Amino acid sequence: MDNESVENVDVVVVGGGPGGSTLASLVAMQGHRVVVLEKEKFPRWQIGESLLPSTVHGVCRLSGVADELAKAGFTVKRGGTQRWGANPEPWTFSFSVSPKMTGQTSYAYQVERSKFDKILLDHARRMGADVREECDVHDIVGDDERVRGVSYTDADGKPSQIRARYVVDASGNKSGLYKHVGGSRKYSDFFRSLALFGYFEGGKRLPPPNSGNILSAAFDSGWFWYIPLRPNLTSVGAVVRREMANKIQGDPEQALRALIAECPMISDYLRDAKRVVEGEYGQLRVRKDYSYLNTKFWRPGMVLVGDAACFVDPIFSSGVHLATYSALLAARSINSVMAQVVDEEAAFREFEQRYRREYGVYYEFLVAFYDMHVSENSYFWSAKKVTKNTSSELESFVELLGGVSSGEAALAEAESLAKRYKGRSSEFADAVDALVANKEQSMLPLFKSSIVRHAMQEGTQVQARALLREGAEAEVPLFDNGLIPSPDGLFWSPHC
Repeated sequence: MDNESVENVDVVVVGGGPGGSTLASLVAMQGHRVVVLEKEKFPRWQIGESLLPSTVHGVCRLSGVADELAKAGFTVKRGGTQRWGANPEPWTFSFSVSPKMTGQTSYAYQVERSKFDKILLDHARRMGADVREECDVHDIVGDDERVRGVSYTDADGKPSQIRARYVVDASGNKSGLYKHVGGSRKYSDFFRSLALFGYFEGGKRLPPPNSGNILSAAFDSGWFWYIPLRPNLTSVGAVVRREMANKIQGDPEQALRALIAECPMISDYLRDAKRVVEGEYGQLRVRKDYSYLNTKFWRPGMVLVGDAACFVDPIFSSGVHLATYSALLAARSINSVMAQVVDEEAAFREFEQRYRREYGVYYEFLVAFYDMHVSENSYFWSAKKVTKNTSSELESFVELLGGVSSGEAALAEAESLAKRYKGRSSEFADAVDALVANKEQSMLPLFKSSIVRHAMQEGTQVQARALLREGAEAEVPLFDNGLIPSPDGLFWSPHC
């Protein structure tokens, strides 16, 4: 368009949900120019309310937002409770069973996504990202060689264009931007379900210390999720198989009540509860939970994260985990290419291989988990098999459900990595400041130059990352000739 304004940045992120805001934070932290274009105005409602420890204590610790989440008052989730399989009684697992999540990292949160997502997006702003809400991205700018930016309409209705070294599609499953990476979206024939869900006040809770657990209860037509968001607010959803789709047609209120009546455990928990009928939680909603996987996750200049790339059945609350983990992987790739640590092909090949592996273990395990004729011990064994874990069957199951089955230190040991990196960076920053203070007067203009200061800061980060290697437990590649995470968790490194 003739009146379209054009600007140039390093990275433009389409979508301000957990995947987009996490990537924006992790890249902006390195001093890169990042713009986030979000279609809606936050806070806004979203589903996917149950988190995993890998997100809370892993990715969010690396991005620096974990302490703020801890202060938000979200319900603490110590594991999960299942009425599932051949066992007629509910059974419970705890994250603390795994040595990777014991102690201070043996829990996650049940979150109201309107609050959680806003915390992450506001944090991205504080990390230096330029966040622009009510901006609708409608096309990709590029050529046969690579993607080079996006065209969008801003909050005032003005057409604009951003040129960037990388475009990150974190716009979810409904956006068609993913098509610009090429390939196609393949839908699963096994997982084709529909969910009908709403919110209730006054629902029962599991006995302590498991009162914050997610409860998943199978019944003849499918299964229910029961997520305690606040002491007096519960997210309740019925997931029905495709052949049972007629059960959610017609009046949604009657349909949900009929499905609740089919499941004795959920019916009991909601006996004295009332459905919320006003505000952001007052609407009954239907969502298709078709699992899918794109055949390509990236092309030069563009990368897909979160639901833009793939989605898998929500029984184990993997949605936010896959979004934030893929954001970490993509941020590593962008940071590494920008810093000229590894080449683009190697960096994004590692991103895609690890992302597909994480999706694949969930998918393969869930196929086994939908066998309702076996006990929980069979599920534990299946988790060990698909993850190729050397831990016990139960630990393998818990580590998969906690999001740490890949063995990445960044997902299970992020707090120690972040503290060590911060301490080393501070030491070097103080040394730079002391050097500036002690220089002769004639040299002060040079050292006060923003360009020189930025170059020196970049140098201190490189030195800090090098020092972090000392004493760090060596990670090994997940794939032949693959890369490994740097000791600070924010870059890729060649494996020597």
